Amino acid sequence: MVSFTCERSEDGVAERLFDLTVDGERVPAVIWSPEGAKGSRPLVLMGHGGSQHKKIGTLAARARQYAQRLGYATLAIDAPGHGDRISREQAEALSREVGARVRGEAGSNPTFTAEMLKAMAERTRRAVPEWKAALDAVQALDFVGSGGPVGYWGVSMGTAIGVPFVASEPRIKCAVFGLAGLRTGQTAFEEAAKAISIPLEYVFQWEDAVAPRESGIALFNMFASKEKTMHINPGAHVEIPNFEGASWERFFVRHLGLASDKARMAA
Repeated sequence: MVSFTCERSEDGVAERLFDLTVDGERVPAVIWSPEGAKGSRPLVLMGHGGSQHKKIGTLAARARQYAQRLGYATLAIDAPGHGDRISREQAEALSREVGARVRGEAGSNPTFTAEMLKAMAERTRRAVPEWKAALDAVQALDFVGSGGPVGYWGVSMGTAIGVPFVASEPRIKCAVFGLAGLRTGQTAFEEAAKAISIPLEYVFQWEDAVAPRESGIALFNMFASKEKTMHINPGAHVEIPNFEGASWERFFVRHLGLASDKARMAA
């Protein structure tokens, strides 16, 4: 049973914080939904990027829009080594390190070493059961339920964790990935990508210093989905155009539909 540690509502959207314990470790989580919502509805899981946290501004804004416009619930958790799972000082140091790599600053190394790939794989190993536990928990809530379709959104680290998670989770019916690639030696990651056959939308930046073009195209090619679309835009890792957000919303509506209360209003 979920016990909320904080609840607040603003502009018709309820935001609720709660904690899970998975393998003895605290996993902070947040869920957004229409204020006063009851009954089953589509659920979107959002995975934040490296050095970010579950309530990063762009993610939270999108979650509120989905609640207001579509009647969706949106769930996010802090990934291992991120958000409320580390100290403020650790978070600031991580942000500086990742920021330098993303911007390609002198002295930073955008290339993922064997040690870095190993650390990424370990983070994913821990994150996948945490996402499953979070999904189990919120589907027991009366304003989410287990009858509604589930989608996943996550770019950059959200894709690094999301691909193995989505590959192992049959409840997820569609996903948005991006800003990530397939690198030499990532055998398990490659096999996970090959196991995904649900509809996908994949967003990529052509001058990305973190995910080279060839690696991004290689990952896209690995997905077994019959319906998959790659959106390539000019610019660096953090320069996804705002209009892609509207495309993601249309994608989710196409595959998850609308919440029943929103559907009645539209009719």
